[in-house]
Amino acid sequence: MKQYIWNLLIAIDQFFNAVFAGYPDETISSRMGKHVAKKNCPFCNLVCKFLNLFEKDHCIKSIENDEGTPM
Repeated sequence: MKQYIWNLLIAIDQFFNAVFAGYPDETISSRMGKHVAKKNCPFCNLVCKFLNLFEKDHCIKSIENDEGTPM
């Protein structure tokens, strides 16, 4: 059951990334992590700082180099 819930959360994350004009197989955290690494999105920095409260360097750890726009 735990894996099922995790898979649903990832699917929801990818869905909303696609809704906001991102690649459909990439998570929002990966997309924001790429922007944080490039230092070109103040909003992404803010969201990732919030997510760091739950997991240190969450957005950076979530970067999917094989999905979305390359770094």
